[in-house]
Amino acid sequence: MTHPSISARSLPAAAPSEMDVDARGISRFLDALDSNPCIEPHSLMVLRGGHTVAEGWWFPYGPDRVHLLYSLSKSFTATAAALAYGDGLLDLDAPVISYFPEFADDITDPRSRGILVRHIAAMASGHLEEQIVAAHRTDRVEPVRGFLLNPPERDPGTVFTYNQPNTYTLAAIVSKVTGRHLDDYLRERLYEPLGIGEALWTEQTPGRVMGFSGLHTTTDAIARLGQLYLNGGVWQGERLLPERWVREATRRQVETSHRSPAPAESPDWQLGYGFQFWMARHGYRGDGAYGQFCLVLPEKDAVVAITAATERMQDVLDAAWEHLLPALGAKGSLEADSELADRLTGLALPAVIGAVTPSSGAPAWTAARFTPAGQEEPATGASLATSPDGTWTLTLDDPSGARLAVPLGLGGWAVTEGTDDIPPLAASAAWDTDGATLRATVQFLETPHRLDASLTLRDRHLLTSWSTAPLRRTSLLDQRAPR
Repeated sequence: MTHPSISARSLPAAAPSEMDVDARGISRFLDALDSNPCIEPHSLMVLRGGHTVAEGWWFPYGPDRVHLLYSLSKSFTATAAALAYGDGLLDLDAPVISYFPEFADDITDPRSRGILVRHIAAMASGHLEEQIVAAHRTDRVEPVRGFLLNPPERDPGTVFTYNQPNTYTLAAIVSKVTGRHLDDYLRERLYEPLGIGEALWTEQTPGRVMGFSGLHTTTDAIARLGQLYLNGGVWQGERLLPERWVREATRRQVETSHRSPAPAESPDWQLGYGFQFWMARHGYRGDGAYGQFCLVLPEKDAVVAITAATERMQDVLDAAWEHLLPALGAKGSLEADSELADRLTGLALPAVIGAVTPSSGAPAWTAARFTPAGQEEPATGASLATSPDGTWTLTLDDPSGARLAVPLGLGGWAVTEGTDDIPPLAASAAWDTDGATLRATVQFLETPHRLDASLTLRDRHLLTSWSTAPLRRTSLLDQRAPR
């Protein structure tokens, strides 16, 4: 479901030193992100005392661009549940099956019938493995029924398992008790009061959002959600969320340390889970695959919102605790404020560097058809074209049969706004030193995903790979927010 976007009202801003933030610590955090080859940062916002003290986007990403949040979507779903709870429509201690009486005769297992709302909110349904595939296999039409027909191996509430149908079912309950599409309900009750602009959900089944993933929204929206929880559910003097829900959502409801295969490598995932929020070494957070973060730090009166593309999410948190945390509540300086402000306006992802013309000349390249050198690559074929003004376009075919035409920025970035035929993207390319291989990178600007491509004229080979692979296998044309 889509809506006309509303204009987000700007959060109050202040220089870091005005809010007792040492800008040098934020600069050191930026250094840590930029120097780590495994982290591709896309955006950062730091709030203290309800004021934005730092914000920046790595070009070609920008402040008005929505970004796929992956599992950080869960924290928004939990907030919808909080609103329904506050309206008296949702009971934490009610059995999940009580909200689906039409399934009551089918769900006979005592453990399935014993799953409470608080259990699915806390990822504690009692299942020992992820159930998303099993739920859909059991019932392709109604995943909630499929989920409940697969009984937990343990008593509900006793064990944590990161399990997508828990959140999907929570979202389904909210839609059912409110009689509203979750997006409509959130828009009226959360987005508009908070001044959140565009927020777009992917639907799992017609009329029902994924809930556990699929929300595309701005970094600003992440920051506002974090500030609402930091304020205990109050926004500009108005209580939006019940105090009890916020308190329960942001404390440990279930242990998580037993579920990680490498606890020493992920200490911030070992400290428990609330209602769709992780507990952390400092404060608590919502997070999503590949580095989407909403860090809430009550002891520092601060919120940190981050979007990125990385498989090393712990590295991001380690850098935040080492550099950002000590800067919050520390004495700053006007000089450091100014240096940070200049840096934040100039953030950019590196473009592909090399020759801007091929050694063999345009006709040889545009007459070639490039085919994959390996198996199961993101693209099944490619071709190049050039226009009279010197613009080069790379066309990629994918396994679904879709064809994506990508204008290339040679030695820089070419940004293409989305149309019906192409998602919002930015592309950079250059030929290597001998002019015989074209290297290109394509940023899908509403996602954390980048596609890298290499085309070699000699053997007409094509190599493509994802820097972070989409978790849902869809067409290249679908790497965008739903419209």
